[in-house]
Amino acid sequence: MEKKINLIVEVKDKNLRLDVFVNKKENDLSRTRVKNLILEKKLKLNNKILTEPSKRISTGDTIDLTIPEPKTASLKPFKYNLDIIYEDSDLIVLNKPSGIVMHPGAGNFDNTIVNALINHDKNSLSNIGGELRPGIVHRIDKNTSGLVVVAKNNQAHEHLSKQFSNHSIKRVYQLLVWGKTRPSKGKIQTLITRSSKNRQLMEVSKTKGKKAITNYKTLEVFENENIPTFSLIECKLETGRTHQIRVHMNFLGNSILGDDKYKKKYKKIKNIDGLLEKNLKNLNRQFLHAKIIGFIHPRKNKEMIFDSILPKDLEIILKMLRNSGK
Repeated sequence: MEKKINLIVEVKDKNLRLDVFVNKKENDLSRTRVKNLILEKKLKLNNKILTEPSKRISTGDTIDLTIPEPKTASLKPFKYNLDIIYEDSDLIVLNKPSGIVMHPGAGNFDNTIVNALINHDKNSLSNIGGELRPGIVHRIDKNTSGLVVVAKNNQAHEHLSKQFSNHSIKRVYQLLVWGKTRPSKGKIQTLITRSSKNRQLMEVSKTKGKKAITNYKTLEVFENENIPTFSLIECKLETGRTHQIRVHMNFLGNSILGDDKYKKKYKKIKNIDGLLEKNLKNLNRQFLHAKIIGFIHPRKNKEMIFDSILPKDLEIILKMLRNSGK
């Protein structure tokens, strides 16, 4: 059923952004959800449709927001063996392998995590994220593996979305990069925006984009005369921008092994072990794994933290690098 919300701006809220104000007044709506509703022309400011989430409001402004009845997804189920780590009546935590996208999009409407979730239980997914994204609260890239949380109802979706918006979700990644990071640990804080040369890519900018913060530290360095230098890195995200870790590592000068979009050229090693070289060349994904995810459960109101092991293809490379100096 369609829902109507009517608000009047008080003195204490003047000059707030429109989306921030609505989010503040309506705790059940995440800021991302409010922003999308505004962009979909579902909000009137002083009886006029507005499509600017960042618009500053004034005392006495009237706001009328229409929340349409969510559409039911009409997607095909996909028989796929989901690696479900945890499931209850509110959410699912699953370990996504590389090579599969999260939701339908251009060129692929059937073989996605969403289609697999519909096959798993089509009647238990949130439906406020859009017709093509039932249950999807956040995403990881096609060629990234690791943990994601899925909402099974709209209340859980809003609760989890708000945690992502507030940057309170715990997200830890492991990755293997070329070379050694300098310094070996630190905080990368930049703006990230669409690339001016390729709209499918992102880049660091000094003047525009969204704030992106990545905390990183070196866990292990692999360096001897028989191999290229690699570093095993742990990244903790404070924000979750598109391709954030990949862009930030490339910004440091240490692109991720197997990343075919954000990469630098490195010297060839003449005496590299043949089997190791084969495994490095045949890695058809980036060495990037979402290892840990933690959040407050929407209903139980307690912290839940989940951990995962590296996939076999990544663990094999690490094992070979560790044995290369022996």
